[in-house]
Amino acid sequence: MVESGNGNGEVPYHRHSHHALDVSMDTPSIMASKCFDDDGRPKRTGSIWTASAHIITAVIGSGVLSLAWSTAQLGWIAGPTVLFLFSFVTYYTSTLLATCYRAGDPDTGKRNYTYMEAVKSTLGGYHVKICGWVQYVNLFGVTIGYTIASSISMMAVKRSNCFHRSGGTDPCHMNANPYMIAFGVIEILFSQIPDFDQLWWLSFVAAVMSFTYSTIGLGLGIGKVIENQAIKGSLTGIGIDLVSPTDKVWRSLQALGGIAFAYAFSNILIEIQDTIKSPPSESKTMKKASLISISVTTVFYMLCGCFGYAAFGDQAPGNLLTGFGFYNPYWLLDIANVAIVVHLVGAYQVFCQPIYAFVEKLAANNFPDSYFITKEFRIPLPWGHYNFNLFRLVWRTIFVITTTLISMLLPFFNDIVGLLGSVGFWPMTVYFPVEMYIAQMKIPKWSTRWVSLQILSMACLMISIAAAAGSIAGMIVDLKSVKPFHMKY
Repeated sequence: MVESGNGNGEVPYHRHSHHALDVSMDTPSIMASKCFDDDGRPKRTGSIWTASAHIITAVIGSGVLSLAWSTAQLGWIAGPTVLFLFSFVTYYTSTLLATCYRAGDPDTGKRNYTYMEAVKSTLGGYHVKICGWVQYVNLFGVTIGYTIASSISMMAVKRSNCFHRSGGTDPCHMNANPYMIAFGVIEILFSQIPDFDQLWWLSFVAAVMSFTYSTIGLGLGIGKVIENQAIKGSLTGIGIDLVSPTDKVWRSLQALGGIAFAYAFSNILIEIQDTIKSPPSESKTMKKASLISISVTTVFYMLCGCFGYAAFGDQAPGNLLTGFGFYNPYWLLDIANVAIVVHLVGAYQVFCQPIYAFVEKLAANNFPDSYFITKEFRIPLPWGHYNFNLFRLVWRTIFVITTTLISMLLPFFNDIVGLLGSVGFWPMTVYFPVEMYIAQMKIPKWSTRWVSLQILSMACLMISIAAAAGSIAGMIVDLKSVKPFHMKY
């Protein structure tokens, strides 16, 4: 089964058919038995290895493609250091969040099946609404980022073949709009599938695709370094002879957002933890799984970011596979870009599911007698039947058209990635885990531990604000050089 992913595009596995943003469901507490857990549900079978696999699948995605560019802005000292610091903060706050899977006692308390339920049972009140808004805005933003990224990859396939045919003499420029529209049409068709929960194969396909294009990007970077017989780049990143000092600052801040986007997985941590068997306690297993998966991811990110920078130096492209630092072997680039498109077609739908579910549930509750909203028509198909609903057809189509139009207005992959990373990083990865942990463990106000956690939260808030400012500044600069709906590559 699948559940909503994180800012980077990844599709995690989820054992239950609850949407990430569903409200808490009270389950009668019964005695655990050989077949059932303490909440009356079938025994969970997840282990440290399955949880690690789900996190790695969730984290490694399209965010990895911008890491070479991010490293180029920061340089050989700050680039790897920032990557390591983000990995440490993500790991530490994920251990705090893992403690909040059960309300009250981390070993025997009532289970929270989703991130929202954990916020509701631990903090309650306005925190739940804020958490919901942040998640919905982030999910909406990710669909825009995916529309842009997939259209760029579609064009990259056509451009690499054009370069190959012309021997590099034709610049092969093309308009992005037809490709974004094509992606939108595909998503309108997929959006009419009522629920993606049963499509377990989507997680498998996404995992294979993300590892395929990430590994190809890494391999090409290593090959380019060997071909150059030199390691490019500098200790301080892109020089002020190429960009102005002001642009250097904005780009460096934007790079922070890009790295934050590549690491985010907190909003599906509770869902993954809900697949883990006990004993030992779910929180102990989850903490170990977080350490393993974030360590593996960090090594992979270091390799991709550093080899990409070593291969291209200050000229590192914003998207490693479509920025045309590589031209050959063109067929390998085509495989990588097709893998990106296949991944993003499915991932887009999974990220939309919580938004679809929220709007449709709200509409059904407010207008229970509406024929347009609630009536379902059973259409027989060779392999079963399909439940057709008019409201779902109209609302989901409007949603996809809206994300496509916004993507055509703001076709900037790096800026969108940086903005999503900066907006989602502090609240979801730091603020809520810290506040929930303080409430769960009843840490006294102004104690050393309380002050330390608040300092960590405030420092990360400053980084998020700075990264968001850098991404917005980047968008403003980009908008000066392009006309809306006339973006060419």
